[in-house]
Amino acid sequence: QVRLVESGGGLVQPGGSLRLSCAASGSIFSINAMGWYRQVPGQQRELVAVSGGSTNYADSVKGRFTISRDGAKNTVYLHMNRLKPEDTAVYYCYADLRTSWSRRDDYWGQGTQVTVSS
Repeated sequence: QVRLVESGGGLVQPGGSLRLSCAASGSIFSINAMGWYRQVPGQQRELVAVSGGSTNYADSVKGRFTISRDGAKNTVYLHMNRLKPEDTAVYYCYADLRTSWSRRDDYWGQGTQVTVSS
């Protein structure tokens, strides 16, 4: 069984910074990609950033957010700078990983709230 545990959300003023962390644990054979999505109530979940063979960002966060990974710890980080009110959302950690040579699945964290408000 695989778990993704997020931390680091909270309330921040516009222009501020936050760092989200997500650690994957359990029966992990290999990790193909890890990343972050976010969702606002009533809207679809959208990609924020993903790190795998390449790194991709949503246009709305390019230049402000940076994704990084620690392979030894199976952990992904999202460094968020110059936050805007429109970044307010529940942020979900994502992992595309293998639990064996033949088994590859997507996994999600429980979500962490990020609120940008003065």
